Amino acid sequence: KNPGSYPNTAELWWLCVSFILLYWLAKKVAATMARQTPLTCSGHTRPVVDLAFSDLTEDGCFLISACKDGKPMLRDGRTGDWIGTFEGHKGAVWAARLNRDATQAITGSADFSAKLWDAIAGEVVHTFAHKHIVRCVEFAGDGKRVLTGGAEKVIRVWDLAQPDVEVTSLAGHLSSVKVCMFTDDSLILSSGEDRTIRVWDARASKEVRCLTLPDVATSMELSRNGKYLTTTCGKTVTFWDTQTFEKVKEFAGECPLYSASLNPAATKFVTGGSDFYLHVVDFATLKEEDVFKGHHGPVWTVRFSPDGEVYASGSEDGTVRLWQTNVGKPYGLWKFLGDDAAAAAATATAAAAGGEVEKK
Repeated sequence: KNPGSYPNTAELWWLCVSFILLYWLAKKVAATMARQTPLTCSGHTRPVVDLAFSDLTEDGCFLISACKDGKPMLRDGRTGDWIGTFEGHKGAVWAARLNRDATQAITGSADFSAKLWDAIAGEVVHTFAHKHIVRCVEFAGDGKRVLTGGAEKVIRVWDLAQPDVEVTSLAGHLSSVKVCMFTDDSLILSSGEDRTIRVWDARASKEVRCLTLPDVATSMELSRNGKYLTTTCGKTVTFWDTQTFEKVKEFAGECPLYSASLNPAATKFVTGGSDFYLHVVDFATLKEEDVFKGHHGPVWTVRFSPDGEVYASGSEDGTVRLWQTNVGKPYGLWKFLGDDAAAAAATATAAAAGGEVEKK
């Protein structure tokens, strides 16, 4: 063609096809070469021992962290950005939860209290006094009731419409209660240092089943679809059917595991433990897919976000870290990966066409 002439229709068509192919190839290459780059959320001064996400809301999802420094923190669940600190406890905070729309929070502490918070204003709504350390707290699905448990060996049920009056207490554990939760309106689950998982009839306020474990359960999580109960015990992650409470499958790790979380799609789970690493495992095959290091101490807690795009970890090193589930996918503060792919495609297309890329 003559210098300065415009490309004809066929040339334009091939140029468009080339751009599309090169863009697709660049994204594939970027995803293949991408490295897991966790977002480090600083601010705590002691070990982070518990994490919990809210459900997805109009403003995204939110993450709350419990720490031995006694100052639970609220963060943006997609970026890890600090939103606020709940100040009022006078001892280590062992547990923290958000209600589904992240308008309220509940925390349990070594100062013999649990506190209900306005998560928007950051103020205490009510303090539930106890006679010993509170190790676990949880909201009911409808947000109208909360559970507390701990060194008193008792699980207490509170109605938030009348927070000064304890609805009922569930006694049966022989030592400290470490985790408690509602499965629905009728059942409550708990695990304790007595090496048991107990199932309670919430309406009748009585124990209906007791599962004996080989060791203390270090974590317990109900899957997003309510189908599985995930526990860590020693070096083992166990998945239980929540209808029959029979074991569905088990994964054996190589070190003591302190926490495990199943993603919302129930396709993979992540574990953390004494080796400082995050282990990502395929749920169907129980084959380890990835191992990531970022913490400088044991990992005490891990949790998937409600959309499954990230998982959070809390460690002895005092940090919370956010990790991508699909490494290389643009999400939150990881958008630069997609930008690099587009830039590479534009550069390659311009070079193929004999032109230059406009620099912005």
